[in-house]
This record gives sequence, C-alpha cells and structure tokens, in this order.
Amino acid sequence: MPKDTEKLSKELLFSYKHVAKEDKKEFKKSDEFSTAYKEFLNKAKTERECVALAKEMLTKAGYKEFDITKKYKAGDKVYKINRGKAIMAATFGSKDLNEGIRINAAHIDSPRLDLKPNPLYEKNELAFFKTHYYGGIRKYQWVTIPLAMHGVVVKKDGTKVEINIGEVEDDPVFMISDLLPHLGMKQGERKLAEGINGEELNIIVASLPLDDTDIKDAVKLHAMKLLNDRYGITERDFARAEIEFVPALKARDMGFDRSLIAAYGQDDRICAYPALIAEIETKKPEYTTLTVLADKEEIGSVGNTGLHSNFVYDFISMLATNKKADVRVVCENSACLSSDVNAAYDPTFDSVFEANNSCYLNHGCVLTKYTGARGKYSSSDASAEFMAKVIDIMDKAGVHWQIGELGAVDIGGGGTVAQFIAMLNIDVVDLGIPVLAMHAPCEVASKIDLYNAYKAFKAFYA
Repeated sequence: MPKDTEKLSKELLFSYKHVAKEDKKEFKKSDEFSTAYKEFLNKAKTERECVALAKEMLTKAGYKEFDITKKYKAGDKVYKINRGKAIMAATFGSKDLNEGIRINAAHIDSPRLDLKPNPLYEKNELAFFKTHYYGGIRKYQWVTIPLAMHGVVVKKDGTKVEINIGEVEDDPVFMISDLLPHLGMKQGERKLAEGINGEELNIIVASLPLDDTDIKDAVKLHAMKLLNDRYGITERDFARAEIEFVPALKARDMGFDRSLIAAYGQDDRICAYPALIAEIETKKPEYTTLTVLADKEEIGSVGNTGLHSNFVYDFISMLATNKKADVRVVCENSACLSSDVNAAYDPTFDSVFEANNSCYLNHGCVLTKYTGARGKYSSSDASAEFMAKVIDIMDKAGVHWQIGELGAVDIGGGGTVAQFIAMLNIDVVDLGIPVLAMHAPCEVASKIDLYNAYKAFKAFYA
C-alpha cells in the first residue's frame, strides 16, 4: 500500500480492536478486578440479596440513609432502599443540583423460576414445586441442572424468614427432570421453544414419605415438615412468600487462559457491580452522582420496584427539595448511563448477527445507541450530542469501548431501562458489557470488558 494511502487509511478509517492486542497490561488489572465480582455473584443471586449486600458495602464505605431534613455538603454519601428490592446511592457534588446530576442505572433481577402461590403437590410418591418462569428464558435450558432455593416468607405473626438452600456444599439441591433419549422420540418432534413447556417446569423436592405411610400425600407432608422444622413455615405461608429457584452454580473462571467468567445472573449484575464500585470510589465529584440498582427489568420494569414506576423520580425530587432546586431543571440538565448488557457476537450462530454492528468479547465495554426491536420499537435512541459527550468522556479516560446492536435487524431485539429514564426528560444511553448465552442459567462474559465498564463508570462520575 502506498504511504499516502496508508496514512489516509489511518486518518479516515477505524475498527475496534481486541483489547489484549492493544494493551498487554489490561488483562492483569481485569483479572484482579474480577475476583471480588465473582464473590459478589456468589453472594447475591436474587434482587433482595443484591440489595442487602449493596447496603452492607455502602454502609462500610460511609454511606448513611438519606434524610430529607438533613443538610448535606459536597462529598456526603447517602442511600435509599425501595422495599428491599431496589437501592439508590448518591454522592453529593460541588455543583448546584440545578446543573444536573450523573446517573448510572442498572438492574439486579435476572431470569429465574418463581414458585406459584400454591406450589407444593405430590404425584406418584414424588413431591414437586410448581413454578412460573420469570423473564425471557429458553425453558429447555433449565431442566436437569442443580437448582437452589432462595427467598423470603412473611409468616402470620409478621416474622420475616429468609430461605437459602442449595448454595452451601452440604446442602441438598433440586432439579427438574427430563425424558431419557430412549423415550423422548415424540418430545423430540416438538419445536425447540416447546421442547419443555411452562407447566413441565416442576421441581422435584422430596421422595420419602413421613413415617406414617398410610396417610394421603405422605411425601408432600414430609417435605413440608422438613421446611417447617428448618424455617417454621406451613403450606399456607407460600401465599405470603417470594421464593425463587436459581442455578446452584458458582461463578468460575472460564477457558485455559482464564479470560472469561461463567456464572448465573451476569445480566445485569455484571453492570450493577462495577456501577456500585464506581459510586463507592467517587469522593468529591463536580456533579452529584446517583447509582440506581433496580428490580423488574426482565419483565418490563413494571411494579413499584421497577423503573417504570416513580421511585427514582421521587428520590431525585427529594434531593432537589433538600438542595432547594427545581426537579424539572435538575432532570433536564442530567445525564444517565443505562447500564445493561448486550449480546456478544457468537461465531457458532453468526446468522442472527450483523458483524459490522455487533459487539465482541474482549473489545471493551459496549455503547448501544438504541435497543428496541425491528423498527427501534421501545427504544430511547440517544442523540448525536449525547453520544459525543459520553464517547469524549471515555476517550479522555482511556476506556476501551465499542459500538454494538442487539442482533440483526428483523431477527429480534430487546429493551432496557433507558426508555424509562428518558421519560424523565433525562439524556440517556446504554453502556454495558457483551455477554454470550444471555438469559441462560450460565452466562459468559469477558474480564477485560467488565474492567473497562468500571473505568467508564468511574470517568462518568469524575
């Protein structure tokens, strides 16, 4: 190639590179950062557990519960919990609140199996739990894998009981059965999406009867007695419970080179964790920061703990009242990163991607201008001005980033919380991490991409 053409090519053309090819030291930093992240994943497999762990981390870092009557100065740190399933943390900045705040919003719920209100039954001397799947799952992926039981029960006397069975080494685990190949010919004729249907997601919980084998449903009664012995609950208490079944798997390094992380719930805790760490490490920012870890994104951000409700706007209003600012002006001048994952390009299934506009493992965090489906439906579509602002912040901080779409046009798509932040008249764009096997019981992500998301969040708050 002639020198003039080579120079012109460098000046005018651009491609996103594998980070390890550009910066040999990046992986070591990424590997170190991922250690605590894996511990976070292992401890927080539900939204309630995430909130409890986040509160513990925040209070240890000096955060206090927000009090609207108290006066706050730059550098003060506060938090507010919404019904035990969403949490917000803020660090007051030196600028007037009317100049806007810097928001990072991630979600901490993940696809899973929820118990029905009347879940326990016996059939042919096996006791089962009936489930209702939560979020977009491929149902066939959830059979014949070890499951753990997590949740909370509010008893008749108001006592709250936390349940966690299947995570400790000596705990039992649970499972949904499937047909053996020898008898599965007719099942094999089903379409993939119907290989297992919702009413077949029944979890085996016991097989031994209570001592008195003459009574009806002796295996069911035995299972209930064991739960009663451990937690003091009765079958009627299931109506006052939130119980989830999640994969009984630990976060693990993946690959000979240990460059990847395999774990349940990385959508979207792989964004929630670095957002939380960036918030904690922010000391005296110019703009007040607000980190939101929300619930219910996987089912449309509905309910009073999801971002389609007013709880974030209400908290911003409280901050504005506290600082004698106009909440409408605050929102208009604010900026937000909607921190959510994107689908990493998978060479095995390349037909559903458009290679030029996909995100790739180890190419850095991913900036997603719009999500939605097909004709950008349900997308906030960030403006050119805001894209330029966020890109400039990352470039100045030396963040490795890339652009990505969620699959090829007309193939599928999805949504994030960005559209609900935009409804508050706040500039917002999605910035997250590429993930393989998204929504599966075990998802895969890159340590390098995780670390660069953390760097991006830190720079955004600086």
